[in-house]
Amino acid sequence: MNKKKKVTSTDVARAAGVSQATVSMVLNKKYNVSFSRETIERIEQAAKELGYQTPRRSRKADTKGEKLIVVFCPTLTNPYYVMLLQGIESIANEKGYGVFVCNTQRELRLEERYLRMMKAVHPMGIIYTFNPSPVYMEQVEMLAHSIPLAIISNREKVEVDAINQDNTKVGKLMARHLLDLGHRDVAFLATPLTKRQKQRSKRVEGFVSEFEKAGLRDHVIIRAAADAMDDIRPRADSEYQMGYELTRDLMKEHPQITAIAGLNDMMAMGIIDSLNEQRYKVPGDVSVIGCDNIFYSSLHRIALTTIDHFVQLKGRDACEIIMRKIKEEQNRSLEERPTSIYHIEYEPKLIVRRTTGYAKANRDGKKS
Repeated sequence: MNKKKKVTSTDVARAAGVSQATVSMVLNKKYNVSFSRETIERIEQAAKELGYQTPRRSRKADTKGEKLIVVFCPTLTNPYYVMLLQGIESIANEKGYGVFVCNTQRELRLEERYLRMMKAVHPMGIIYTFNPSPVYMEQVEMLAHSIPLAIISNREKVEVDAINQDNTKVGKLMARHLLDLGHRDVAFLATPLTKRQKQRSKRVEGFVSEFEKAGLRDHVIIRAAADAMDDIRPRADSEYQMGYELTRDLMKEHPQITAIAGLNDMMAMGIIDSLNEQRYKVPGDVSVIGCDNIFYSSLHRIALTTIDHFVQLKGRDACEIIMRKIKEEQNRSLEERPTSIYHIEYEPKLIVRRTTGYAKANRDGKKS
């Protein structure tokens, strides 16, 4: 005698003429998303007629096992992301949660694969330490309806909980420091400025806008690594190497440059080493500024001027939001549960160290 085939949510979706995700949210009472009464009734009727039973998933049972927070990370080669993880883990561990890192290597294929895994992994919360790829943003927003999810975002607005950063402000702060030191011929060096990495361009735009206000737009040179570099799996020295090579070529073509801004601290370190190899003094001949204030930047031998945007605090805040949402879900009934979106933003802060100084008057080019 054949055992009767179990009815799935896909069967209900087909019968009701809606997506499987919609069936899942309606039957699991996820009413923080707006559905019409007609849609809800159609799904409930189809489920009843087919004999569908919602899978039993006990929250109490979950808490006895490993409570997991999943963190999507684009790379672990840049200390910036390690600092974010440290901030996340400090809160997660304090609350008794484990942290599982999905390193996407900036590959769309890997990001999609990890997103598909979420059903099987069943995390209590998800943190994106970067902007989700635009092709998956709708999927991420849908996921946020059923699992507490926060993004450490570089966009102005996202429709989920987010720790925001205005990269235009960061670029302006870098430029204003150099202008105040009398620098007029400057360069901004960046990792690839692709459409997928829009936040990088925002930092450049902010930098250029300050020089434009001073009537010096034509004195700013922008150099970025080839777009193809974003399609190569990053190595530990990838961003350092980009800064090094871009600087080597820049100073051969434009020896009048008196200051260089690197998109981040790792690039700035490559810039400094390249300048030293070409026998330029930092900051005597050329000033250098970075961004992120990673640990290495504060070391005495480096002492990099940089922008601090409170990376570890962002990681802590993102995890705090997740914990707050989990607690709300556990302690409130569906009728009482509020629909809330948290947006937090820190003001970037200039950290002046020894790699920037006043512009040298009447520079004579490369030292002999």
